[in-house]
Amino acid sequence: MERKTTADFDPDLLILFDAYVHGHVDRRGFLDRATKFAVGGVTAGMLLDSLSPKFAEAQKVAKDDARLKAEYVEYPSPQGSGTMKGYLVRPAKAAGRLPGIVVVHENRGLNPHIEDIARRLALDNFIAFAPDALTPLGGYPAAGEDEARGLFGKLDQAKTREDMVAAAAFLQKHGECTGRVGAVGFCWGGGIANLLATRVPDLGAAVPFYGSAAPAADIPRIKAPLLIHYAGTDTRINAAWPAFEAALKAANVRYTMHMYDGASHGFNNDTTPRYDEKAATLAWTRTVEFFNAQLRK
Repeated sequence: MERKTTADFDPDLLILFDAYVHGHVDRRGFLDRATKFAVGGVTAGMLLDSLSPKFAEAQKVAKDDARLKAEYVEYPSPQGSGTMKGYLVRPAKAAGRLPGIVVVHENRGLNPHIEDIARRLALDNFIAFAPDALTPLGGYPAAGEDEARGLFGKLDQAKTREDMVAAAAFLQKHGECTGRVGAVGFCWGGGIANLLATRVPDLGAAVPFYGSAAPAADIPRIKAPLLIHYAGTDTRINAAWPAFEAALKAANVRYTMHMYDGASHGFNNDTTPRYDEKAATLAWTRTVEFFNAQLRK
């Protein structure tokens, strides 16, 4: 079956789906409002299914890939939720300690796509750690994205932010890590990558994909260089860029921003139709090159 892209959907439907993904519209609200886009025997439910992630189809690195050593581990978050869990992946035959990368998921918890991202980074010779913000609520649910999205809204966000800061500390101290650590995040996780840059003084690099800007008052604390990826059609997130850039300049923060014209919010996520292969390939190449340059010094 030919893979669907954003070109196969009405732009207003994509805006509605974005609202659903980010919790501004619930499932019933999406289905009710999507009915007007359902034509030619297609139902609103079928539209939602078409737009939703297809994890198995998009997986690039198998969970049992012999080149990797992967495991679920616990880590302490005393200022946050107490004991947290995450997915730790590194090359099976690493020659010495490696730089680390915290991989931060979207607002659905540690789903199979983010685990796959962690494995991809491990194949690029990093030790990758993907914490699961949903740990206090039982972790990413077996029922999948819909339940995960609902659970995410129940988190204590102040504690969750501390849980992500604790994940960076855990990775920095890991015996197989050099102590040089970067962060990459997507959507909600992109905002967390920006947060980590303000909270982890010795963070080596941060790469937010279409993430919320850090609070202006915190930007002078950033010491890490930033590689910022934005989607050209993502007006919601992009609206904050002028003020964010002004604050970065005022604080003399090193940054590079790339705007991917025509790409949608979530363009790096290759499990959904919002995936933009050209933009994602370029952004990911830049990301790995950036981490290599900043974390292997």
